[in-house]
Amino acid sequence: MMKDKKPKLKLIGEDGNAFNILGLARRAALKAGWPKEKLDAFLKECMGGNYDNLLKVVQEYFDVS
Repeated sequence: MMKDKKPKLKLIGEDGNAFNILGLARRAALKAGWPKEKLDAFLKECMGGNYDNLLKVVQEYFDVS
């Protein structure tokens, strides 16, 4: 995980479905100007495990609220 500022990601009040969380995170990453390589690495890490892994990785990369 890079040390740059984490983009904000609002999950409170959103559908907790894994696909929805991935979509919200992807949009936030694109809005933050992440390069394709960073976005691809993030998505691969998210999908490399179960739902708990997804939440852990999202919290590592984003300022989740």
